[in-house]
Amino acid sequence: MRIIGGRLKGLRINPPNNLPVRPTTDLAKEALFNILNNLLDFEGLKVLDLFSGTGNISLEFASRQAEKVVAVDRAAQCIFYLKEMATKHKLPEITTFKADVFKFLEMETEQYDLIFADPPYDLDKIPQLPNAVFTHDLLVAGGLLIVEHPSYQNLNNQSNFSEKRVYGNTAFSFFKNPALKSIEK
Repeated sequence: MRIIGGRLKGLRINPPNNLPVRPTTDLAKEALFNILNNLLDFEGLKVLDLFSGTGNISLEFASRQAEKVVAVDRAAQCIFYLKEMATKHKLPEITTFKADVFKFLEMETEQYDLIFADPPYDLDKIPQLPNAVFTHDLLVAGGLLIVEHPSYQNLNNQSNFSEKRVYGNTAFSFFKNPALKSIEK
């Protein structure tokens, strides 16, 4: 894994082997950030990274000057690793929470410009993620929710679905808060 853009571009991420994760591949991450690069301005973004795992996505957003990146994962060793990386690379914009994602979503009151969720592919609650985000009004007007999931799974029947992009066995489903303000360029 590596950071593909921003001030940490090229940095290799070598998390410990014992982390309970399935990181987003460099190919899929590069495709995702190419899409996002054409949609929005990273500088000043408030990002929520759900099921953050290694922190690969959080680090990428912080590298690209997001104003705030909140990472949530229930695995203590993942949170510890991301905190360590954020300190080592001077990324104070990253804040971590060790929590169950669905419980975090119920209690969170802050709104974000972009929410990225990369749940375990075998999680049966993946289709509930968009509803949890929109029910709790966690996106700013025009904000984006991106859910990474297995390519065979369809989330297009969920509210606010916008599009699905497939990269091998990985898919990204995009959901947009249909309010007036937009974070797009």
